[in-house]
This record gives sequence, C-alpha cells and structure tokens, in this order.
Amino acid sequence: MKQLTFHTNIKCMGCISTVTPALDETVGAGNWEVNLQAPDKLLTVKGELVEQEKVVAALAKVGYKAEPA
Repeated sequence: MKQLTFHTNIKCMGCISTVTPALDETVGAGNWEVNLQAPDKLLTVKGELVEQEKVVAALAKVGYKAEPA
C-alpha cells in the first residue's frame, strides 16, 4: 500500500471537520489522518491509487495547504 505524508496548515479539530469531506471524497474515509501533535501538522494518506497532486488540490479547494514531507 502506498503512503504519502504532507506538511499542512490544519491545526485543530475544526480544520479537520472542514477538510474531511474533501479528503474522504479524494482518498476515501479511513485512508487519512492528521497528527495535530506534530509541529508540522502531518497529514498521512494511504491507498493504492493515492496521487499527491489530487490530495494537494482537494485541500486547496477548501482553503488549506499541503506540501510533501
């Protein structure tokens, strides 16, 4: 299974609520998580068909940034 990690500006549970529909649609529910305890607020995405560009675009569409870690 492929795994990608991104630095994000997702910083709280409210942010997670905002990005959940976009990420669930893009990579599937249960295939991503954000570590709010990490200084870089790391987003980890798992899946066979995960594409970096699609994850970045999905977050940008809802006002968040993601850069490959």
